[in-house]
Amino acid sequence: MSRLPLAVTAAAALLTLGACSGLTESNTPTAQDGDGTIAVESTADGCELTTTEAPSGNVVFEVTNAGDEVTEFYLYGDDGLRIVGEVENVGPGLTRDLVVRAEPGSYVTACKPGMKGEGIRADFTVTDSGEDAGIEGVDQETIDAATDAYAAYVRDQARTLVGETEAFLAAYRAGDDDRARALYPQARGYWERIETVAESFGDLDPKMDLREADLEPGQEWTGWHRIEKDLWPPASGYAALTPEKRTTYAEDLLANTRTLDERVQDLEVTVDQISNGSKGLLDEVATGKITGEEDIWSHTDLYDFQANVDGARVAYEGLKPLLEVKDAGLSQQISSAFEALQAELDEHRQGDGFVSYDTVTEPERKRLSDAVNTLAEPLSQMTAAITL
Repeated sequence: MSRLPLAVTAAAALLTLGACSGLTESNTPTAQDGDGTIAVESTADGCELTTTEAPSGNVVFEVTNAGDEVTEFYLYGDDGLRIVGEVENVGPGLTRDLVVRAEPGSYVTACKPGMKGEGIRADFTVTDSGEDAGIEGVDQETIDAATDAYAAYVRDQARTLVGETEAFLAAYRAGDDDRARALYPQARGYWERIETVAESFGDLDPKMDLREADLEPGQEWTGWHRIEKDLWPPASGYAALTPEKRTTYAEDLLANTRTLDERVQDLEVTVDQISNGSKGLLDEVATGKITGEEDIWSHTDLYDFQANVDGARVAYEGLKPLLEVKDAGLSQQISSAFEALQAELDEHRQGDGFVSYDTVTEPERKRLSDAVNTLAEPLSQMTAAITL
């Protein structure tokens, strides 16, 4: 999983994407003309928006964390599960923007102090502004080609994920733990490249990718990391799963993987969802992979790190022709930051993969973190540069 598979590279060559994450300043307490800013204040027990209604078009949520814990903000579809847009890892005292291009309809907003649980939720309405949903300077045919190509990329990754997961789980169920350990990070790479799309199906992500540290009281733990712990058990105090339990968890993960594959076969994405996903993949690196919390038992975090970067870069490379028309300087800044981050990652390669993350020193982790942050800043500006 150290390099993009041929299918991924081919898909990347087809992409022409848009982005959605930027900085917008406004003193207006309501969203107006499909281009207004809505202030969001997240606290330990509150999620206050200056308005719960906005006209369709570009909607900017300016999320300020007034609490003591890191928080997240989500815009869900009317089912409260499908993620339309999200901004993660907002530290105390910080402000980050979420830009979405919202169609008329009913939505749900949520702040998640501590980045756990269902969050503090409220209904949100987008009215019909009659605004043209196009992007200035880009014809609709080009936009359609970009979104169709990205959907094809996701379908390819999801379909391959099924096959790779089948092979991994076959070894796990057969008790061939050495082979299962070798296949674990390889198979997960296909999940990690499209992680933000998979997360948009809110019911699947906690079943498939929940970490033990994030379990809520009484919540059943299933998915990748439950099996990971069984393959790399703690030195003491752990009871290995029985063959029957292995089968149960394996069948559950495979069934959910197949459900994901089925859902993305009819996937339709918008420009802002693609671009928000690109930045979201970098957030995944910052909040889990850099800290070593993602694969805490196997220490295969660098494989996931690389896959997240791969997915983010596929999105950027497809977006590049659009971005260079609107802001060539920003495009060059992003490109250079991707190259610098990849160079840091390459320092930790071992054969076809990566070293165990527990061997990466704190200064080395700091350099990786700095490279991620250097990329995340210009990447967060793509949406504003293209769509606003």
